Amino acid sequence: MVRKILVVDDTKNVQVMISDFLSGQDFEVLTASDGREALEVVHCNEPDLILLDIMMPTMDGYQFISQLRRESSIPVIMITARQQEADIIHGFDLGADDYITKPFRLRELLVRMRAVLRRAGTREESKPILVVGELSLDTSKHEVKKQGRVIDLTPLEFQILEMLMQAAGKVVKRVDLSMGLMENGYTGSE
Repeated sequence: MVRKILVVDDTKNVQVMISDFLSGQDFEVLTASDGREALEVVHCNEPDLILLDIMMPTMDGYQFISQLRRESSIPVIMITARQQEADIIHGFDLGADDYITKPFRLRELLVRMRAVLRRAGTREESKPILVVGELSLDTSKHEVKKQGRVIDLTPLEFQILEMLMQAAGKVVKRVDLSMGLMENGYTGSE
């Protein structure tokens, strides 16, 4: 399976250097020059990993990761010239999975990416995100979105929607829904 990597950096030379290297390692590479553009790419392409610079125009890396973490758990490696301990800690506090300072070695970046993807893969396999049409259901967050907007559901509604989305395109009988709810601990009191 080819993994999609989003490189977010306002320096074109850095984008090209990382893109060329990762393309040669059989990754599909997407690019963005600032946080706003990166959010659009994330919503349209769902990358497997994001390589994120901090100092960018319009929306910087800190603002981007803050926004991203409200809606996604896509792994993020920050790649930046900021080397102060406070910057590194702030990056991790906002949700970065790793932090590399510039200048960096491409092979080290590759090894770190593979490690982060390996860890993220085990989390994603156990808690999938279901997508049917405009709806996405994140089983780990117990969150449903339609066109990127969160929809508030009761636990029972969430369970029913999850069962229906797992059987997308098929007829689901009421008795099958009832049995599935009972298997998940529903007692009929909601």
